[in-house]
Amino acid sequence: MHVVVNAAMSADGKLSSCQREQVAISGADDFDRVDDLRVESDAIVVGVGTVLADDPSLTADDGANPTRIIADSRARTPLDAQVLDDRADTLIFVAESAPTRNVRALRGAGADVVVAGNGRVSLRRAFSELESRGTEQIMVEGGGELIFSTFEAELVNELRLYVGSLVIGGRDAPTLADGEGFVERNSFPDLELDSVDTMDDGVLLRYLVS
Repeated sequence: MHVVVNAAMSADGKLSSCQREQVAISGADDFDRVDDLRVESDAIVVGVGTVLADDPSLTADDGANPTRIIADSRARTPLDAQVLDDRADTLIFVAESAPTRNVRALRGAGADVVVAGNGRVSLRRAFSELESRGTEQIMVEGGGELIFSTFEAELVNELRLYVGSLVIGGRDAPTLADGEGFVERNSFPDLELDSVDTMDDGVLLRYLVS
């Protein structure tokens, strides 16, 4: 199984503003690239924080839509969220401690809800479940907490990163890899720069992960 982390960040490494509001970082060409990557993937993964902040549809403008995967330890996905519409299948990974009434409500809204972890979702268990279902390529789209956790679990094969020509600033603004952070140098993921391409008003970097 191949796992691709895809993100767009500002020149100072921010994914959105300090109020966690979406910022237009890339343009039409990068939007088309992301659409193509979604169509190529079997599943697209986000954390519940992205669902709560942005209410994304996680669908492509053209072509078949991948299965939408939400890492949602406490089953907080709103029942009116776009990820629960009928444009694509949705699978929500929750922890055993998730409130039973929330889980029932999400299942009633049409989501496939699977337990993968105790106090929080184990991405290793979740991705193993996806692989057992025949998933060949996973696209991880954010946010920063999920991206960090995916690197921490050593699940990432490739990073595709668009860097836009703007500075957002703010110590509380989400970055590419939030979470607790790596402490020891020998635990930092090793990246190999594979390609650099200009796109819109920025650059697209493609890294392979050792």
